[in-house]
Amino acid sequence: MHYPSPLEFRINHILFLKIMAAKRIFLLMGFFALLNTCLFAQESTTTGSYDWRDSSLIPSRRLAQHNEFLNNQYNFPAKPRNQWELGIKVGTFNILGDVPSHFPTPGFGIHVRKALGYVFSLRAEYTYGMASGINWRERKYGLGDQWLNAGYVQGTDAVYDNYKSKVQDLSLQGVITLNNIRFHRAKTGMVVYGLLGLGGMIYDTKTNVLTDGNAKYNFNTVTVHNDYKERRETIKQVRDILDNGSYNVKVNNGGPQLFSKPFRLSGTVGAGIAFKLSDKLNLAIEDRITMVNDDFLDGVAYQIAVIPAGGRVLTPSKDIYNMASIGLNINIGSKSVQPLWWINPLDYAYSELNSPKHMKIPKPVLDDADGDGIPDQFDMEPNTPAGAAVDSHGVSRDTDGDGVPDYKDKELITPTICQPVDADGVGKCPCPDESCFEGYMTKKGGAGDCGIGDLPSISFNQKAYKVSKDAEAVLASVADRLRQNPNCHVVVTSYTCEPSKSSQQLSWDRVNAVINYLVEKQGINSDRLIFKYGETGGDCNTVDLRSAETGDEGPNTVPAPHPNLRRRG
Repeated sequence: MHYPSPLEFRINHILFLKIMAAKRIFLLMGFFALLNTCLFAQESTTTGSYDWRDSSLIPSRRLAQHNEFLNNQYNFPAKPRNQWELGIKVGTFNILGDVPSHFPTPGFGIHVRKALGYVFSLRAEYTYGMASGINWRERKYGLGDQWLNAGYVQGTDAVYDNYKSKVQDLSLQGVITLNNIRFHRAKTGMVVYGLLGLGGMIYDTKTNVLTDGNAKYNFNTVTVHNDYKERRETIKQVRDILDNGSYNVKVNNGGPQLFSKPFRLSGTVGAGIAFKLSDKLNLAIEDRITMVNDDFLDGVAYQIAVIPAGGRVLTPSKDIYNMASIGLNINIGSKSVQPLWWINPLDYAYSELNSPKHMKIPKPVLDDADGDGIPDQFDMEPNTPAGAAVDSHGVSRDTDGDGVPDYKDKELITPTICQPVDADGVGKCPCPDESCFEGYMTKKGGAGDCGIGDLPSISFNQKAYKVSKDAEAVLASVADRLRQNPNCHVVVTSYTCEPSKSSQQLSWDRVNAVINYLVEKQGINSDRLIFKYGETGGDCNTVDLRSAETGDEGPNTVPAPHPNLRRRG
């Protein structure tokens, strides 16, 4: 009989562990392929943010920060109250030790998880697993105590190590989410995470040593196969012999006990991937490996027979167990946002940059050296004196077009016939006959010498001052009548309903719009129009037009009373 050397034994053990790991990898790849086909489309429809203005989502201990943030006294929003996760999982549970484990054997788990931040969360998990295995390697030396106590003789009786084990594990794990902080997309329908934890476990391992009649098994009939491909045949033969008995010898390596079972501290590492099904549900695939300071989970210590006379040498090697699972998780909690590992913490900052709803944007301050209300970059006359009326380009107004700006013009309205004017803007009018009073200005046509008759009024919508299409048609007919009556002058009058700046400015805007339309669009001489605004006793949304009577005097344009008021068209 050939017994493997220590090096051969270790190599075979490593190969066994690699094969078991490969099986789990293929299982996870299969699950991932299925979910990638069926569920990955969820990413485009998931929601992952929350209304940061909703104070009901903020716990009371963070309301002070929340209020400071809303009042722009603190830069960072308060962390919202987020839901707990409750999960249940099923999968394969296997012990990776000295005896090859059957595959698959069942396991299940349940956990609760709570986020401490967007990346780190804590999870408490209970795991229950059942594992079994039969060794393909014959043993005649270095027999375990369970065999020796049952009467097996070293060097004479062949045995095959076997076991059935039930493991219960309770652990607290730190979970790190790896991909919810995203710079180029708002949300994700899939998160990848890793975990590391500490806990405690108890196990109940038994070995099938004797038949139901308490007789020794005869394993000498088993054909020994050392070839890897033929080991299954050896295991099958051993299983057929063991079918007549039961796992009747409890393995106990001593040490601490809990519930009459060996208790050991455990350390867990693992990784997983979760797919969001809805804002409440997600499906997770996970693989965990747990290490314990015990070598008897599979019923036998790692040992190599080196002394045919019956001695044995024990080498330090501890068993580990693996749980590969698929689970369904549900988010629980009211008036809370989703668990923070599903939320991109950059979502608020990016949305605020794209469409500000909270940040205070300062009003732009544009240089205006001459203080005329027109920024320097648009001011075509940047040095107008203080108080001088200017147009929208910053150019000093010249109401009568005599070449003297209004702020210098001592005769603001000089008729064209009286121009050119002197340096003070004063013109000289000829007086050919009695139609002039005091040789200064041609009389306006009166009621007796103007046959234009009654003129229509122009209506405006509330707060509007632009001439509408309907009003343009009415003013076109007024212009035709003016052209047919060249001696007629027209008074253009608007009204105010209240003594406010905005009402006065609106009244001025409407008269100015009507006169500009008649002059610029219809070619009526501005000298034939008299500008009156801010009157009382009329319809506030109407501009009246009437023929001028004797005594009706006034300019055809006047400076705006409040030019810097914000206005709408």
